[in-house]
Amino acid sequence: MSTERYVSTRDALRMSEGSEVRLRGWVYRWRDLGKRVFIVLRDSAGIIQVVAKRGFTPENYISVAREADVESSIVVEGVIHRDPRAPGGAEVWARRLEIVGPSRDFPIKGGESIEYLLDKRHLWIRSRRLTTLMKLRHKLFQSYREYFNGKGYYEVSPPMLTQAAVEGGATLFKVDFFGKPAYLTQSAQFYLEALIFSLEKVWTLAPSFRAERSRTRRHLYEYWHLEVEAAWSRMRDMMNLAEELISHTVNSLLNNALEELALIGRRTEELEPARKPGYPIIEYEEAIRILQRKGVNIRYGDDLGADEERILTQEYETPFFIIYYPAELKSFYMKPRPERPDQVLAFDMLAPNVGEIIGGSEREDNYEALKKRIIERGYNVEEYEWYLDLRKYGSVPHSGFGLGVERQLMWLAGLDHIRDAIPFPRFRDRIYP
Repeated sequence: MSTERYVSTRDALRMSEGSEVRLRGWVYRWRDLGKRVFIVLRDSAGIIQVVAKRGFTPENYISVAREADVESSIVVEGVIHRDPRAPGGAEVWARRLEIVGPSRDFPIKGGESIEYLLDKRHLWIRSRRLTTLMKLRHKLFQSYREYFNGKGYYEVSPPMLTQAAVEGGATLFKVDFFGKPAYLTQSAQFYLEALIFSLEKVWTLAPSFRAERSRTRRHLYEYWHLEVEAAWSRMRDMMNLAEELISHTVNSLLNNALEELALIGRRTEELEPARKPGYPIIEYEEAIRILQRKGVNIRYGDDLGADEERILTQEYETPFFIIYYPAELKSFYMKPRPERPDQVLAFDMLAPNVGEIIGGSEREDNYEALKKRIIERGYNVEEYEWYLDLRKYGSVPHSGFGLGVERQLMWLAGLDHIRDAIPFPRFRDRIYP
């Protein structure tokens, strides 16, 4: 085969009739009709049909085409032929073919169970649907960075191993760190708080780990966490930031990822209302009243679970905020609401058909108040001494939030389950490849 430049399937589809072309990729579909062998070739850009036909393709290369089973890697030289019947409106009439890596009896034929496909995730990730979702994920990550770069935030890299719990000990993964206990991070929040005293406005995008013993359509044990922290920021300031971020990502995908959204069958008109900021805001107490009116057995002081959140999302066509939760439902570091100390300056953002995608709050910035709360919750003060130090030396009002990337992608892509929002999902009962 020639060592000259290869083109992508996308570029090949744009070329004119009769253009000479060189391609490389994997066999996505394959049909042998005797005088013609049809191969649908895929690469990272998309797919294109390759035809090996008698009278054009030498017989020895037609034989090669017949050996190119599904998922074989191949290289092709040929000529572009415009044909409206072909996928994308063009195909390649092959002059030469070479199998680089054979694939015999690819184990995914179609119709397999979810569990089987999870076992074969390392191969199923090649499917067009998952490929498209990974492209959407990439574009979502790009939109995050566009937004925060434009807002003057610094991207930082906090550690994955910690000594103290951010959200509670029951959800920690414990590891042995050279004979001493350490934990996989639940959140980078505490480290981001340390960094705001020099950089003022920081954010990170990194894995987090939660050990809740549950397996739901929106739960992962390892997920990607976008976290933000800002000095001099109050709760409402951080809510505005969260709302702007979400509307920015919606606009970014609707402007730059329509091809991917169409390939997965997303009804983009459902995302249109979320383009503009101004999302509804309700208080926790109002959320309880809405649920009670809908027949849910719930009362003030109860937590909102997945079922309750799903019911609430049916009330709105855009994401919306719930604010002012009872203090006992939230973490120790959240600042009490001045007019109602039994509530905290906390907010969640819920997205249609998914539920919570963002959780945030104004942080307690007073040393004595924070120390008292740590003791009241039964935590070891010594483990939080460094965190308390932040309130000793130049404390300022500050706020932050965390966003679950896979949950947001669930909503944006219209997924029924979170497993396809991440390349290799991790669940409680087992780790798939």
